Amino acid sequence: MWDRLKLFLTFWDCRFEDLNARTWKSVVYRDFSAGLITAMTAIPMAMGFAMAMGLRPEQGIIAGAVACLIGRTWGGSKYQVYGPTAAFIPIIAGLMATYDHGFLVLVSLIAGPVLMVMGLAGMGKVLQRVPASIVVGFTIGIAVTIALSNVGEVLGYRSPVSGGLIEKLGAIWEHMGEFNVWALVLALTTFALTRYLLRVSIYIPAPLIAIGVCTLLAATVLGSSGLILVRTRYGEVPSNFFAFTPPTLPEMSPTVVMDLVYFVAAIVFVSAVESLLCSSMADRLADNRGAPFNPDKEFWGQGMVQIITPLLNGFPCTGALARTATSIQAGAVTPFAGYFKGVLKLTMAYYMAAYLDLVPMACIGGILLWVASNMVKPAEVKHVWNHNWFHGLLMVFTAAMVPLTDFLTGVLSALILYGLLARYFDRPVSAPEEQESASTVVAPPGITVRAHVDPSEVGVGER
Repeated sequence: MWDRLKLFLTFWDCRFEDLNARTWKSVVYRDFSAGLITAMTAIPMAMGFAMAMGLRPEQGIIAGAVACLIGRTWGGSKYQVYGPTAAFIPIIAGLMATYDHGFLVLVSLIAGPVLMVMGLAGMGKVLQRVPASIVVGFTIGIAVTIALSNVGEVLGYRSPVSGGLIEKLGAIWEHMGEFNVWALVLALTTFALTRYLLRVSIYIPAPLIAIGVCTLLAATVLGSSGLILVRTRYGEVPSNFFAFTPPTLPEMSPTVVMDLVYFVAAIVFVSAVESLLCSSMADRLADNRGAPFNPDKEFWGQGMVQIITPLLNGFPCTGALARTATSIQAGAVTPFAGYFKGVLKLTMAYYMAAYLDLVPMACIGGILLWVASNMVKPAEVKHVWNHNWFHGLLMVFTAAMVPLTDFLTGVLSALILYGLLARYFDRPVSAPEEQESASTVVAPPGITVRAHVDPSEVGVGER
């Protein structure tokens, strides 16, 4: 354990093995380019995630930048880009519906050391055993939750759509009288433009361009159409992002204690599983022939992210699949790409702050619907379903339980079922299945992602 701690506290380690006296100019240039492209893509996404969580838009900007700087310093992957992710949306939104940001800071301050201890204890290999069927089912469930949560923005409702699955469906029907057809047009335009531009080239900051075009339309052609803007909901977006936000503890009761345990467990689970999934995908996508990612050091880095980021007016973050894929495709070689992304994101957001509050909420809804649609991967669903009927049903069970109950209940119940029934109904992968899964990468045993990932098809952030 002492050797692990010394490794975790070492900054200049094997993650920088590709940077030397002969290659440093080309490596720094590639990392800078990758950081710039990723930063331009991340700004609107971070705002959208923050607002979906019940937080302010600038908190998404600061969270993504700080998390990337901290994660690149202490994490275990050469390539991983850190920031707000869709998997945290229902968890943080649920917390913010009852408590305030100070309680979120407290929860994250507890979750951080738990992750760090897990890293010191070498638990990276244990968490890698979560079956792919549960990971894919959890992702589908989160996608459904995000989509339903943003239908109100897409339809131009002034009233929020919140609560559980049944409550959301009821609210959508109840407020149908607030429907604004121009909000729907803007949301669908944002969705389609983002999708099209990313198919043209990953080097195009598609979300930023799509939101810019639709914001211009809203301010000119659709100026009198009654659209809800970010300014309408949140006021002006300040350019001074940094603010120390201490933890707060509400009056203690059995309910508060149970909620505290629940949200800490949820943050730890999402941070652990998503960071390992993203790190493994990154190594494969970059064709990493050097030192692979270190899962235990990744847990340590995730813990540092969850401790520091919320204290600076942010919220819990983890490895973001699509931003990592975009960074790699744009040429990232070392963790410096993450540093450039964090600094450039803050710099651009500072100069753009005066215009960010003019963005229609329908555009944010369109972006988040695009995120939700890209979280469901037909190839992954088919792979799990073809493995055997047991894992197929486990995937369906998890996908249904997450939106019907909540994140942790859905995942834990699926894990319990897996633990109780796997010995009776699971079976090894047969030869034909092994051939069929040749286009996938086991990341590592138990968690499966595709080997060839198209960044335009990956949900931004988003497992």
